[in-house]
Amino acid sequence: MSASLGDLVPVIDIQGDAGSVKPEVRRAGGLTLVSNDGDVEINIGPEEDDGSDSSSDFGENLAETLNHGMLQRVANELLTDIDADDRSRTGWLDTRNEGLSLLGLEIQAPGSSAATGGAPLEGMSKVVSPLLLGEVLKAQATARGELLPSDGPVRVIDESTYGTGERDEIADALEKDMNTYLTRVATEYYPDTDRMLFYTAFGGSGFKKIFNCPLRRRPVSESVDAADLIVNAGATDLANARRVTHRIPMRESMVKRMQLVGAYRDIPLGQANYMASQVQERQAQIEGVDPVSQQPHDQNRTIFETCCELDLGEGPDDMPLPYRVTLDKDSSQILEVRRNWREDDDLYIAKKMYVRYPYIDAIGIYGIGLLHLLGNTSKAMTAATRELLDAGMFACFPGFLYGENASRQTTMDIRVAPGTGVKIETGGGNINEQVMALPYKEPSPVLMQLVQALGSSSKELAGSAELPVGQSQANMPVGTIMAILDQATKPMSAVHKRLHAAQAEEFQMLVDLFREDPEAFWQHGQRGIYEWDKETFIQALDTFELAPVSDPNDPTRTHRLMKAQALKTLAQMNPSGYDMNAIDSHILRMLGFSNPQQFFAKPGPPPPNPALLTLQLKQQELQQKAQIAEQANATKLQETQMRAQEAAADRASEERIEAQHMQTDRMRLGAELATDGIGGLHKTAEVRAQMDAAASEPPAGQGGQF
Repeated sequence: MSASLGDLVPVIDIQGDAGSVKPEVRRAGGLTLVSNDGDVEINIGPEEDDGSDSSSDFGENLAETLNHGMLQRVANELLTDIDADDRSRTGWLDTRNEGLSLLGLEIQAPGSSAATGGAPLEGMSKVVSPLLLGEVLKAQATARGELLPSDGPVRVIDESTYGTGERDEIADALEKDMNTYLTRVATEYYPDTDRMLFYTAFGGSGFKKIFNCPLRRRPVSESVDAADLIVNAGATDLANARRVTHRIPMRESMVKRMQLVGAYRDIPLGQANYMASQVQERQAQIEGVDPVSQQPHDQNRTIFETCCELDLGEGPDDMPLPYRVTLDKDSSQILEVRRNWREDDDLYIAKKMYVRYPYIDAIGIYGIGLLHLLGNTSKAMTAATRELLDAGMFACFPGFLYGENASRQTTMDIRVAPGTGVKIETGGGNINEQVMALPYKEPSPVLMQLVQALGSSSKELAGSAELPVGQSQANMPVGTIMAILDQATKPMSAVHKRLHAAQAEEFQMLVDLFREDPEAFWQHGQRGIYEWDKETFIQALDTFELAPVSDPNDPTRTHRLMKAQALKTLAQMNPSGYDMNAIDSHILRMLGFSNPQQFFAKPGPPPPNPALLTLQLKQQELQQKAQIAEQANATKLQETQMRAQEAAADRASEERIEAQHMQTDRMRLGAELATDGIGGLHKTAEVRAQMDAAASEPPAGQGGQF
């Protein structure tokens, strides 16, 4: 049976000579002395461990129990191996360091004379072609748009409802709450991943470290700069690497916190002596900062966290097992040793801690990036651009030669500012014979064409060539457009598939960490839309699959829209075989509308059958006839009323005229009476008597007696 190195102690057999060490006798940190015949036995240290103590924690820090000699030996071996791994990638580090200069992020003034350490010619251009930086930014923006959408990077695959159009409530809640966790709780995830995508496109590989942070008390996924992830250059991938070391510049206060929570051994480490790497110094120079503080108390410590295999006596037949060892480089002290396999794993397979995001898989573990694809071309374009600028400068401000007689000046600096003149001594000779401008040529058109050709070929190589969308015909078939689009974006499509697979692996590792500590999902205040408990959450993780929201077959939004257009065209050819509303909803979602149903018209009542339609038409016809008759009757009634009103108006008018005549007669009679006076009264009486007599006489033709 194998023994732990923390339990192995020397057993000395006293025979008068030097004792022999018998490591097969196990003691827990003590010393056993036995006589030759075995009668005398002296035990120094704690009691013998018979293996009955089952209270030991599988995830405990073994550095607390291993003896000092063993820890020192492991630390020395690891420091030697890590240094060898770092030296094996010197060429890659030099290439990356030079590539940082090709990005053109550092602002440089035109060169001065060679005596001051500048360019060999005064005023010589130092500009850098933006080719490499532009392609890196395009690749980063494309990857961010697909892997880091604003709603969250995770989708949940529910295979039980596949094809039904329905969605399980728990699956929907898990998807929304996981996206909430990665966007609101783990606020470092989006900016950190975005920065990682930049270096992935630039250098060929980006790395993510997924672990349970003892300070934040939750699973964390953070990017690791490839320059700080030390892997032997001969390794093909992280799973087969003998050692994977993360170099961590850590503040002294962070080390103290890690010791306070029990993650590191609480031991004195001495003064820090942080040394920045060559790549870090170059990055700091571009940023304009000092990577190493001058204050001793502000110095970072260099912490090495190594996933490696060690023989600590726990494996069968002394087989090295996977461990995670954390040590301080400056003091060579081991802070942490933990088992790096699952407790129930009989094969002792190392747990994954890092995910590699590859740009192009080739030539070693660090891969190929745009630096390798466009580095030489960027250098050529930089040189050509500088020559064009310098040629233009010398064409506008040419140098000149002057004769010996013209050199008798108070100064040799003969510069003529615009609109001014400078006196020159010619010794009586012709000034044109004393001073001659050098025959500098203007910028060459051929060189300009070369720069344009290099730029076009580089874009094709990088997979970001301009698509001929504006040159296509309006009636071009969808298949032709798709073929052009696919051919132009093949490199970026392959890169997107690799990044999609890496993010899927990252999410699976996060799920494994949440299985170990489910309460970390909701203990930070963001419980989401579902009231999770431990049992329900683990069951959801076991039932549903978490995958990236990006589509591995469509690297860009343009691809998806073109496919949707092709689907729409097929549906229009056979409307009865497709659900047009479902197709339109799919297209609207791709355009960014979360609720496509709001744009659809509400469905009307179903159309009536023909018999009912005929009956309705007849009813409408009868109703129209009745309305016409009713309107005719109303017109006649209105005419009758109008005639009656006119007749009544005529009668009223005649009565008014007759009344006026009578009133006039009365007024005339009154006037006559007033004029005649009393005579008039008699006359009036006579007249009245005559009128009365006439009224009393019988009518003509009738006889009478006196």
